[in-house]
Amino acid sequence: RAILAPTLEVVDEVNAYMTNLNVAECRTYFSSDSICPTESTSDVVAGLHTPELFNGLKCSGLPNHCLTLKIGSPAMLLRNIDPSAGLCNGTRLIITRLADHVVEAKLLFGNAAGSKVLIPRLSLTPSDSTLPFKFQRRQFPLMLSYAMTINKSQGQTLSTVGLLLRKPVFVHGQLYVALSRVSSPRGLKLLICNEDGKCASSTMNVVYKEVFNNL
Repeated sequence: RAILAPTLEVVDEVNAYMTNLNVAECRTYFSSDSICPTESTSDVVAGLHTPELFNGLKCSGLPNHCLTLKIGSPAMLLRNIDPSAGLCNGTRLIITRLADHVVEAKLLFGNAAGSKVLIPRLSLTPSDSTLPFKFQRRQFPLMLSYAMTINKSQGQTLSTVGLLLRKPVFVHGQLYVALSRVSSPRGLKLLICNEDGKCASSTMNVVYKEVFNNL
């Protein structure tokens, strides 16, 4: 089961709220951020790329600088580590142990479901082409997954889905992806909000009519 939302901002809010309800053992891990060694910049420009600047950046597919994990919390892998062992981008796990240099977790799905794995820190580079520079973040490739973005849920089949639409979807096919993640209509719950933040009974769908021109 999972809560789905269109934007990473809403996902982070839900994950923070849910993890505060968990009273189990907790640890907070901070990333080490730096400009990529292959990035050629002048001394003046390099002086503007401070650790504080990198720490505040949040990109899709990249773990946050400040990562708070608790025993029993669901998490999702953000990178392929060992596909043969089921450790792929999008794999969901349950945190079972928190150490200094590794995180132990139990796989929830796949042929290796139930087995325990160790997740190390990795040096990750965001693929966001809008950034004017390249930087790398050394952090555990994990994010809490009480909630996840609709895009991250692609390819998954869930028995229970809560779709949180504080704002309408903004990409063609996004609403279809969210609604089709659930294996049965009885497992689907929607919360739709209007511009005033009050509950609504309908939402806008985004369809690019151009995709039907060649049918």
